[in-house]
Amino acid sequence: MKYHLACRAHHWVAALLLCSLLPLSASAQTATAASAASGVSQFTLANGMTLIVKPDRRAPTAVHMLWVRVGSIDEVDGTSGVAHVLEHMLFKGTPDLKPGEFSRQVAALGGRENAFTSKDYTGYYQQVPAQRVENVMKLEADRFARNQWADAEFIKEIEVVKEERRLRTEDNPQARLYEALLATAFTASPVRRPIVGWMSDLDAMTPDDARAFYQRWYVPANAAVVVAGDVDVAQVKAWADQYYGAIAARALPLRKPRAEPLQAGLRRLDFKAVAKQAQVLLAFKVPGEVNLQAAPGTPAHQQTQDALALTVLASVLDGYSGARLPRALTQGPARLADRVDASHQLIGRGPKLFTLEAVPIEGKTTGQVEAALRQQITKLAAEGVSEAELKRVKTQWIANETYKLDSVMNQARELGIYWIAGLPPDGARELVVRLRAVTAQQVQSVAARYFGDDQLTVATLIPQAAAAPGLPGGLSNTPLVVRPTLAAPAALRP
Repeated sequence: MKYHLACRAHHWVAALLLCSLLPLSASAQTATAASAASGVSQFTLANGMTLIVKPDRRAPTAVHMLWVRVGSIDEVDGTSGVAHVLEHMLFKGTPDLKPGEFSRQVAALGGRENAFTSKDYTGYYQQVPAQRVENVMKLEADRFARNQWADAEFIKEIEVVKEERRLRTEDNPQARLYEALLATAFTASPVRRPIVGWMSDLDAMTPDDARAFYQRWYVPANAAVVVAGDVDVAQVKAWADQYYGAIAARALPLRKPRAEPLQAGLRRLDFKAVAKQAQVLLAFKVPGEVNLQAAPGTPAHQQTQDALALTVLASVLDGYSGARLPRALTQGPARLADRVDASHQLIGRGPKLFTLEAVPIEGKTTGQVEAALRQQITKLAAEGVSEAELKRVKTQWIANETYKLDSVMNQARELGIYWIAGLPPDGARELVVRLRAVTAQQVQSVAARYFGDDQLTVATLIPQAAAAPGLPGGLSNTPLVVRPTLAAPAALRP
């Protein structure tokens, strides 16, 4: 089954394991100046498509991934979810392939394949024996350039997507809470829309909506091919020129800015749903896209430095079992919560959130755990962090840089994510260098500047009893209550 990624990202390390470059000349047919130490070669094909190759000879396998820089952030109101729907439709055929034939051929090659959609990208991958890379490259180039399907295929597949929404969102109170949080925290930014789409938009979506999105965004200059594994760079380049390079170049549509207005006060919502436990989510607006090439002293450089410090802060709060949040809220006789979490999205297009989350234990309220979460930020802003804490989280990042190399899939995924975000192929190395350089003073500074009420949206899950048989439901007729100016626990202000 094809899947979509939640737009929420956890710590930077976990996001890389799970979850545009500067313009190049169209005639560039040689590798860019990617770090030699990274072993990565990057090319731009004649039609503007990017090719990234990373050899890894440890096993006779390879991963081929196609990344398209388009996701739910590029949709417009009324067609939410179309990026994800189109991901499904790319498995429905070309002039030479019947619906489902793509997957059958990959399986016959001894491979596995899938696809994914996020707020800022769509990806397709195959992991195959290394000698089969040319075969899957030919298949993927064909459907990227010539995807087609009958209306009847869309009518069947849209029902699959709607059922996916029911199972993953509508039947999951935590997912619905987070969806409502995003819709409240953002007013203009398309980040406010769910990746899977609103059900009413899925109900109204037409085959031509998906076809128009495909024609608009699936152009060579908006895509990158990543190949990692037991491969020869020159051979992969020759295949890419043959299969992808033959696709006609087309202009990439202009992306219009959809800037989020400045928030002018705390936003708070209560969300009622059938659930066993309450939950509280605190989402703070924080600096956006990371630019590793920004010159010191520029606003972009300061934004990047703050984003890196916020990532360190998230790990100090909740990066290991004895970190500040679990120690203060989930451990010992005075514990308040069954679970806590601190998350910061470092990489990706669009505005970013720093989230704090807690599930109170029986007998404790969401108000108590909310106050406790904010108290930890207040304490850190006032007292700072220790060098021992910084050393621990930084050591974990270094270890992760070693562990992730065990997976060719992780290597390919990371290269694609960095390309989507406009970072260089060796961005992981550069980010680790930058993160290791973050000081205790920088962490304390961002804790003092980014966690005031004017950056905050609080969402509270209020458990409801399940409906009795034959009754319409256990919820009241006002499941969502937005209270923009409700008083909150004392907070630091920028």
